[in-house]
Amino acid sequence: METITIILFLLLAVVLSGVLSRLLPLNVPRPLVQIALGALIGLAADWRVTLNPEIFFLLFLPPLLFLDGWRIPREELFKDAATIVELALGLVLLTVVGMGFFIHWMIPAMPLPVAFALAAVVSPTDPIAVSAIAQRVPIPKRMMHILEGESLLNDASGLVCLRFAIAAALTGTFSLGDASLNFLWLAFGGLAIGVGVTWAVARMKEWVSDKLGEESASQILISLLIPFGAYLLAEHFHCSGILAAVSAGLTMGWVEGRGHALATTRIRRSTVWDVIQFAANGTIFVLLGEQLPVILMSATETVQLTGHHGPGWLLIYVLAINLGLAALRFAWVWVSFRLTLRRRGEKIRPDWKIVAAMSFAGVRGAITLAGVLTLPLAMASGEPFPARDLAILLAMGVIIVSLVIASIGLPWLLRDLNMPAEAEAGDAEDRARIAAAQAAIVAIGELEHRMGSGRRDADIYVSMAADVMDLYRQRIDRLESNAATIEERRELHSIGRELRLAALKAERTAIYGMRRRREVGTDTARKLIRELDLLEARYAG
Repeated sequence: METITIILFLLLAVVLSGVLSRLLPLNVPRPLVQIALGALIGLAADWRVTLNPEIFFLLFLPPLLFLDGWRIPREELFKDAATIVELALGLVLLTVVGMGFFIHWMIPAMPLPVAFALAAVVSPTDPIAVSAIAQRVPIPKRMMHILEGESLLNDASGLVCLRFAIAAALTGTFSLGDASLNFLWLAFGGLAIGVGVTWAVARMKEWVSDKLGEESASQILISLLIPFGAYLLAEHFHCSGILAAVSAGLTMGWVEGRGHALATTRIRRSTVWDVIQFAANGTIFVLLGEQLPVILMSATETVQLTGHHGPGWLLIYVLAINLGLAALRFAWVWVSFRLTLRRRGEKIRPDWKIVAAMSFAGVRGAITLAGVLTLPLAMASGEPFPARDLAILLAMGVIIVSLVIASIGLPWLLRDLNMPAEAEAGDAEDRARIAAAQAAIVAIGELEHRMGSGRRDADIYVSMAADVMDLYRQRIDRLESNAATIEERRELHSIGRELRLAALKAERTAIYGMRRRREVGTDTARKLIRELDLLEARYAG
């Protein structure tokens, strides 16, 4: 019962964080609110959450990384692939090596492998935390896509580096040659297993659906099991479960792009995954806050590991690590953007505001916390893992300070930020809508001919087909209108959207009123309300 109570309290805190973050007059990021709520729970409650590193890793990371890979726009990922790879791989390696030596130099009591482990866990960035910070100041789409791609890959590369650092700390040895071969096995084995598991499951799902029909609940449950299956299978073969989860997500996006799933399955599945993402990310930050009071209470003992006695030194270390991370990121982003511009033949310098915004957006979040909590509790000999509490405290401090700094600096930098010109996405969307409408008209004509052929009442089919075709022709005429500019079309779309939403609200109110007066049955009212809800989701999205 105690475990169930703890889980319910954590989920309640996640729900309250969403409410409080909107009620607060200041633009406080939701992760900070969740950390504060977790700290209140930790101070007020008598119980403590004992986190098993392996279970924590398994429960939270595979679904989050799988979903990131699934939903990331692949065309945007490939368009800025060079920049993303430079940030996700080059910057991570530079951070692990540079910050590892810096942390060991600053805190000699922390063994070098543990310093590398700490540098590895603070190297991944968290785009969800960035989105929470910039809720009131929209992030340019291209910048967000780069951050998402960087986060997806540096989560994997950072956690793989963490694995090597922990192994070196446990064994006391490190061989660059063995590590390189092991890295290749981890990387390519994990990627292959993730792709293979997802492809095999997708083919099996399609075969069952073709033979027996599709069951939405089963399809959703299978999508939830895929990341865990890929992760566990990869770990069984001593490959990277993290990379397996990422590649499984990317493969899932490609497989689902063929459109085999039913519309109801896609709608319900998207909702389920949104809830899981919200709950998992929120729970991680609440757990961070819940652990914080206990760790801070032992700060006096922890700081003695560094040779100092005042807890204030811990804050100095946290600030120094953040400054080091910021300096490395700013320099690397500037160099990366210079290389990108040179490859395109442009002889201009990167805008310092873009470089600074990308640097401030390097916020640490859920993956950093999940990674540092996976540090072993003990060595192989049974002795406590060296400087584990210190590493966890410093990582938590880095997360909190990076969130606070970004919440102050990022909105200011994003105002009036001019990103490089992009092709107008609205034109591509209009072309897609026109092509879809034309395909629909052809399909309606063919179906009407087959259904009405040889029937006495064929004129009914012709009439109904003409009515439906007219709706699509109106859409095509509206989109192909040369009289309206892009801005005018957007304004017309906005006006039409508001009118439709108002009409749907009036319809829903009328149906609820009829149900209260018992003029329609509950099942009928529920069916009508669901139709209105789907339409509202379409126009409000």
